[in-house]
Amino acid sequence: MRTFPLRIGTPDGLLFEGEVERVVCRSITGDLAILAGHCNFCTALGMGEAHVVLEDGSRRDAACIGGMLSVMDGSCHLLATTWEWQEDIDAERAATAKQRAEEKLAKGGLTDQEYKIVQAKLQRALVRLSVKS
Repeated sequence: MRTFPLRIGTPDGLLFEGEVERVVCRSITGDLAILAGHCNFCTALGMGEAHVVLEDGSRRDAACIGGMLSVMDGSCHLLATTWEWQEDIDAERAATAKQRAEEKLAKGGLTDQEYKIVQAKLQRALVRLSVKS
């Protein structure tokens, strides 16, 4: 299969740079896959599971929490707010965050703003746990 150059970065720095067969992630409008030869494209990323199929056919899973993805002249750049490779996810920490968020939601009495924040924390924890399992 044909490959293309991919760079994955976060505000903390470059996490990956190399040739890949495919990158799959969630945009704000749904899941997408980028393959070699994709047209020029730019989109905001949502929150969800992602994976990269490397040049040798192996797959690396990750949790992606927001950001931007662009394809320009055959190269793909993914700048994520948070990108965690499966092996770097702390499942215990994510489970604790999930439990805390669920308890706050069950307790109630949250303002609209507090509710949105707790919902986002719960969603991040669920994405991390899903990628880790």
